[in-house]
Amino acid sequence: MPAFDAVAGAHTPGRTAGFAVVDPATGETFGEAPDMRPDELDAVIGRAHRAWPGWRADPAVRTHALLGAADAVEAAGDNLARLLTREQGKPLSESYAETARTAARLRYFAELAPRTRRISDGRPVRSEIRWRSLGPVAAIVPWNFPLQLAAAKFAPALAAGNTMVLKPSPFTPLATRLLGSVLAAVLPEDVLTVVTGREPLGARLASHPGIRHVTFTGSVPTGRAVAEGAAASLARVTLELGGNDAAVLLDDVDVEGIADRLFWAAFRNCGQVCMAVKRVYAPARLHADVVEALARRAKSVAVGSGLDPDTRLGPVNNAPQLARVEEVTERALADGARAAAGGHRLDGPGYFFAPTILTDVPPSSAVVTQEQFGPVLPVLPYGSLEEAVDAANGTGFGLGGSVWGTDLDRAEAVADRLECGTAWINHHAELSLAQPFAGIKDSGVGVAGGPWGLYGNLRPFVVHRPEDA
Repeated sequence: MPAFDAVAGAHTPGRTAGFAVVDPATGETFGEAPDMRPDELDAVIGRAHRAWPGWRADPAVRTHALLGAADAVEAAGDNLARLLTREQGKPLSESYAETARTAARLRYFAELAPRTRRISDGRPVRSEIRWRSLGPVAAIVPWNFPLQLAAAKFAPALAAGNTMVLKPSPFTPLATRLLGSVLAAVLPEDVLTVVTGREPLGARLASHPGIRHVTFTGSVPTGRAVAEGAAASLARVTLELGGNDAAVLLDDVDVEGIADRLFWAAFRNCGQVCMAVKRVYAPARLHADVVEALARRAKSVAVGSGLDPDTRLGPVNNAPQLARVEEVTERALADGARAAAGGHRLDGPGYFFAPTILTDVPPSSAVVTQEQFGPVLPVLPYGSLEEAVDAANGTGFGLGGSVWGTDLDRAEAVADRLECGTAWINHHAELSLAQPFAGIKDSGVGVAGGPWGLYGNLRPFVVHRPEDA
């Protein structure tokens, strides 16, 4: 990743070019977003620096502004949700839910404040830990949950008194630009700025010397590049780098009783969820029943445009990701796996892939060891529980995992052995605004969510003074 200064002079100021935005349900261009130049990014970050002192000065003003921002997001919900579905592909009901979650996150962090702590250590000195904001923060967000993941970054950053420069994926820039306009109407000028563009805009933003914290959600290789770029100015980083979550089914599991929850834990948003179930481990004697139950649901789910009210599963978001899903599926089939449902692209326009359940999958197949991030789910049998836990922990990822069974105490004991940041029992991929969210191993660095997300955007400031006589 080049340093910002090394590339800044390579572009001549002028009219900002645009790039096309494609509707994944049709494969056709339906909009355009600005492709920001380096000099424009410099100016945006400069304005964010100038806005920072005023924004950090008064917590009460911030609370009022963020609550107003939540109201504004709700008022714009219809427009935001429809535009989100056009560019991302998810069913409209899920876009409405994402918009609502964006407003809820603003309200949650608006009411959250850091606590001053006094240290008593026996000396005649009063020591207090206070908290200060960092400065301009950069957020780089992916295309699977553009609004929700943006809010997960800007809500705590702004509540902490930072300003923010937010870059959405070039596959989904339009709803985020609209969100930026909605928020700009109620927030002070330059407190939050949305910038759009293709690479190397993200690299320039991450390595810009004016940025004090870079928060990124996306792939492991890009996350490493972001960390490398931020290191040039010793900026703090928070990286959420995806997962390959395993669901371990115990031998007392009620297969039909959990099948719906398990299916949607894997296939919501067309499987394009970092903490979705991406591998299922079932006891050998129940394996065929699990495959059949999931395949039945995969074959019957309504797939189509997210604007169709009957749709439950939309398209893959973009052509490169569709090619990736097709590649890992074809490799698994070539290695001896069998598609109990799906296994292929769907005919017609758009980026549609049939909901796929794979069985007889070699454990070394890429669809098991890597993150497929699409509507494809391998189901693998195990002989002993020890074998299942070892397999669940046997990848470089460690975001989430789940255990499914009737005996909850036993299931919890197994969940406690999973090497991940969050473990669920009899459900998966459910988070509250108040809890921490973090991965281990290749799944990330730092913590988002709850008070931990707020403190991740602050630095401690210690004041010592003699005790009053």
